[in-house]
Amino acid sequence: MPTMKNSVFSQKIYPFLLSTYRWYLRTPERSLEEAYKAALQIKAIEDEHFNGNKIDFNSAIYSNSVMDYFESELKKQLRIVRMRMTEFRASRWFSNESNQKAAQKTGIEYPSPPLILEKLKFIDEITTKYTRFNYETIAPAVIDKPQVVSVEPAVAPLTQSKLSNQNPDKSSKKRGKTDTTGILPRSILSTISRLQVELDPNSEQDVVQNFRQTQKRTIISIRFLLLLIIIPLLTHQLSKALLVGPLIENFRSSETLQVFLNAEMEEEALVELQRFEEKIKFENLISNAPSLSSEDIEIKMREKASEIAKQFRGESTNAIKNVFSDIFSVGAFIWLLLASKPSIAVVKDFFDHVVYGLSDSAKAFIIILFTDIFVGFHSPHGWEVVLEGVSRHWGLPANRDFIFLFIATFPVILDTIFKYWIFRYLNRISPSAVATYRNMNE
Repeated sequence: MPTMKNSVFSQKIYPFLLSTYRWYLRTPERSLEEAYKAALQIKAIEDEHFNGNKIDFNSAIYSNSVMDYFESELKKQLRIVRMRMTEFRASRWFSNESNQKAAQKTGIEYPSPPLILEKLKFIDEITTKYTRFNYETIAPAVIDKPQVVSVEPAVAPLTQSKLSNQNPDKSSKKRGKTDTTGILPRSILSTISRLQVELDPNSEQDVVQNFRQTQKRTIISIRFLLLLIIIPLLTHQLSKALLVGPLIENFRSSETLQVFLNAEMEEEALVELQRFEEKIKFENLISNAPSLSSEDIEIKMREKASEIAKQFRGESTNAIKNVFSDIFSVGAFIWLLLASKPSIAVVKDFFDHVVYGLSDSAKAFIIILFTDIFVGFHSPHGWEVVLEGVSRHWGLPANRDFIFLFIATFPVILDTIFKYWIFRYLNRISPSAVATYRNMNE
């Protein structure tokens, strides 16, 4: 048996581990090369379509569809450059002399320092031209945070966007006059501003532009929320089927495989076996067929015991797979959050517009619904079911003391956070919603 395990390790597992280690050692070179290729793609677009100049989205040479394609391609390549350069810097930070010696032993040759500097210089020359485009054009064009708390007429957003687009200095002056207490009421100043926009001949273009920004914000938000759900699930299933599953099945042979991971599984199996024995005896007593002998009953019991052992052995293996697959899923989720900071800002702005657009009664209803679900009178039963399901998912015994302690503390913490948020933020931005919430809660 030891010889067989050593041969399996040398034939299957060791080459896989060696290739994984080589992949890790080549991370700086690979990430820099991919960032360099993305910069070359941007340079190719500049040379072929813009005479070697910066990609200008206000150019009248191409149609709107073509410019949208160039914009999406530029965003994609800049995102690749940003991600790969982050990977390059992180891998170089973890790299040390021992890694370089290991790379030489495994036959990996790193590029020369002059070549690395040349590629970095080229990448900086390309991306520097679009730094303002990334952080001052894309995000502000999509993120249009609401300046008012209460729900205004449909022309109010147009008033704000129009005033901000016409003249920033003028807009800030007017907003300062509105925010401060003056001789005229704020409603009169808002009415004057709205009339100026309605009489402006370019107001139709502003309406279209505002609609496009809102549409773009909604698409980005929904797509990002779907990615937050789909990518961790796909990572869990793929890692479980392609990586974690084969490794665990190779290390856990069927001969030495532990059937039960905890005492609860063993107790459940014994109860099922005992129920099967009682069922056989009951059917033997009420049936008209010849009675089964003790040997026949023992044979059936052995078959059922083997079936139960196989079932719980599979559940134990599956629980171990779930632990490592969930780690990969959490890693993918965190990576997606770190790599999508502009999208997170857009999603936050999207939820701000959705929440601020709700009526006070709707806001109060949503707050009461969530507080009753998570910290209400019946919430302990829900938390108990969730914690027991998580324990079973990971093959852990359901510790009743831990579950009761969690139920006694965590909902209280959530309730405190809800009350602090209502007192600190909601009471400031929407006092009428807080008043409605108190009336509905009472």
